Amino acid sequence: MSSIRRQSIISSIIIYIGFALGALNVYFFTKEGYFTESQYGLTTMFVEVAISIQAFACLAMPTYIFKFHPYYEHNLPHDKNDMPAIALVVGIIGFLLVLLAGWVFRDLVIRKYSEHSPDFVRYYFWVFPMGFGLAMFTILEAYGWSIHKPVLTSFLKEVMWRLLVTLLIFLFIRGVITDFEVFIKLYGLTYLIIAIILFGWLSIRGRLPLTLQISKVTRRYLRKIISLCIFVYSGLIVNATSLVFDTLVIASLAGLEQTGVFTLARFLTSIIQVPQRAVVASSVSHLSKAWRVKDMQKIQRIYQRSSINMLLFSLCIFFLIMLNYKDAVVTFGLKEIFLSGFSAFIFLGLTRVVDMGCGISTHVIATSNYWRFELVSNIILLTIMLPLTYLLAKKYGIMGPAIANLISFTIFNIIRISFLWWKFRLQPFSRSSAYAVLIAVACYVACYYSFRDIHGFPGLFLRGSVFLVLFGGAAVLFRLSPDIRPVWNSLLKRAGLKKQGH
Repeated sequence: MSSIRRQSIISSIIIYIGFALGALNVYFFTKEGYFTESQYGLTTMFVEVAISIQAFACLAMPTYIFKFHPYYEHNLPHDKNDMPAIALVVGIIGFLLVLLAGWVFRDLVIRKYSEHSPDFVRYYFWVFPMGFGLAMFTILEAYGWSIHKPVLTSFLKEVMWRLLVTLLIFLFIRGVITDFEVFIKLYGLTYLIIAIILFGWLSIRGRLPLTLQISKVTRRYLRKIISLCIFVYSGLIVNATSLVFDTLVIASLAGLEQTGVFTLARFLTSIIQVPQRAVVASSVSHLSKAWRVKDMQKIQRIYQRSSINMLLFSLCIFFLIMLNYKDAVVTFGLKEIFLSGFSAFIFLGLTRVVDMGCGISTHVIATSNYWRFELVSNIILLTIMLPLTYLLAKKYGIMGPAIANLISFTIFNIIRISFLWWKFRLQPFSRSSAYAVLIAVACYVACYYSFRDIHGFPGLFLRGSVFLVLFGGAAVLFRLSPDIRPVWNSLLKRAGLKKQGH
């Protein structure tokens, strides 16, 4: 567990640095005088549609890598490993099919978005380079995780990509990029740039064998690989649709301005998810190997520790943001319209807390022999979410999809946890899970009522720092996670406050 913990911590730090850059970018996007709400909403639409393109184009290649990499690694010399080449070629073919579909259905896009989101129609085809770049990066990222390089992939995706966006914003604000049309076209190339960087790094370091000679492992497991990809691909399409459907519905029904407001709330809740990305990146290869040797104790240990660690992080960040949301919008001079996203943030934030508190059940299932259940559970999620999102969006505006998210993902996680308990007697919770929730709520109430009349930077500082001290201190004192004390002791040693070996 120490290697998972170390890589998770390093990846989390890198991802939080990336989100600090992301927060800076959001600040410039939402501050008076730089970008309009519609322009900010359009950048969001680009990312959301790129995610959909990536899901369709990858044809389940990342899952193929996660599941079968241990078999390729164990049975083939490095230069005979045909997995990376197969995955990349299939991903390119998948993207060409998506591009063809995008051309065929362009008239439908025009009908749905021309009234409320005309800029999306205008720049529609520039989203495809972004989708292609994200698809190629996702495949390379999966391979990077499998060879234990999650820190590198996290840096490129979370830091480098946002640095590129920051550079574009700076050039736009300074007038080097003279109009928004040039900005959005360059924005569409950003994921392609980081995909090329990752490809180059892996190739130069000799970590990316590229052979099209079909290996004995591929021939031996071909039927299983095809079966896995068909089932998982269907599930991934369903899941990706559920993740971006709310934004697409808002853009269609309310326009890019309200999409921008919803995007800010979504961005803040994505900060809550940072540890989830890091834990998954560090754990997935260990899960695959544990399933291969049927080490159920190790799987349960990873599953349960991921749950309590991510629950603690998600509760901490959720309540920190909720304490300071409205005051931060006013203090940092963001446009007043973004205050209306607070209610949506609460429901979206609770969704993230529920999802993270349930651990990495998705990847426990996906790396097991019951990966077909991915499709079943994702279809259930989509069946609930799609109609609920549309109906609630029409009735409650941007708060509707947020409520639909909470309801849908709660049911979705209950189904997955129940399945894992029924099949393997695996479950993510412990007594510490309940204690963590109670302590977090108590700390929030204490900070809210103590500092609710203090505004501006003093209020932000007091509420944030006191909550961190109270919640963090309680987590360490009551040992809510078995990973807290080792991390705490390591920090004390590095700071010279505790001797080595003690």
